[in-house]
Amino acid sequence: MTSTANILLVEDDPDDVRFIERSFAKVWLKHQLHVVSDGEQALKFVRNAPGYEDSPLPDLILLDLNMPRKNGYEVLVELKNDDGLKHIPVVVLTTSSDYDSVMKSYKLHANSFISKPVSANELNEVVSLVVNYWFNTVGLPQEK
Repeated sequence: MTSTANILLVEDDPDDVRFIERSFAKVWLKHQLHVVSDGEQALKFVRNAPGYEDSPLPDLILLDLNMPRKNGYEVLVELKNDDGLKHIPVVVLTTSSDYDSVMKSYKLHANSFISKPVSANELNEVVSLVVNYWFNTVGLPQEK
């Protein structure tokens, strides 16, 4: 793993983006959080499409489900069907918590499903758990 992890946050709610950015800043300094606001931008980011030519391949994607243009499910389908991208872990981080949302996410090969916490302390705890699990516990593909 490089000394700095690249995390792509796909989130359309500016308040949620701010809260998540603050949590990462409190919990973990060895990251670069990249933010896009919809699924189309997410796919352009990971594919280095025009406007995103210098974007790094993320080590982890945090994906909201309910977004304009291309929702999280559509993004999951495209990511997990692309041989060059399907290895990137995707953590669904969304307000949805119903059985159908969870099942559909896993059927589309999400690596984790987390319902967004309501308090800042709970969010800090979730971010800490995500960081510890994905960057300290499991092995992730490393660039050569």
